[in-house]
Amino acid sequence: MAYFLIKADSNGRFEPGEVAMERQPLVLAALAGGGENARYWPVQVQKLLFLVDREASRLVDGPHFEFQPYDYGPFDRAVYVELDSLQAQGLVNAQNTGRYRVYSLSPEGYRQGMHNLHRLGNPARSYIEQAARWVLSLNFQQLVAAIYRRYPDMKVNSVFRG
Repeated sequence: MAYFLIKADSNGRFEPGEVAMERQPLVLAALAGGGENARYWPVQVQKLLFLVDREASRLVDGPHFEFQPYDYGPFDRAVYVELDSLQAQGLVNAQNTGRYRVYSLSPEGYRQGMHNLHRLGNPARSYIEQAARWVLSLNFQQLVAAIYRRYPDMKVNSVFRG
């Protein structure tokens, strides 16, 4: 199982991001990292932003959220607050599928997300793109199990038995 960690240079240093990024632009950049037609389940959005906060925080002037161990691993309600705000601005689409919402970017949200993504330094941009593709490639059980293997501190309140 690959874990997408930012690679240090030969001297063990990370390249800082080029700009400080606020929470909403970072959410747009992270969602855009999965591609123009990417569709995210709630667990995928939560885990993607957790990975960015945990592994690339220094590169994106973070952390931006306060993830806590919850039923299915790292969770921060503020992720949904930001998604709702971005939806109200017409940048995020949220489709109700019955049990879950599925999130995607509107065309303008994708445009802004890509702009934000390209404002970041290359290590941060590369990490976000890899992490987004990774979370999108896994089903619910695979994603939660992989996060728990890498971050056992996020398993303490789990109800997941996969």
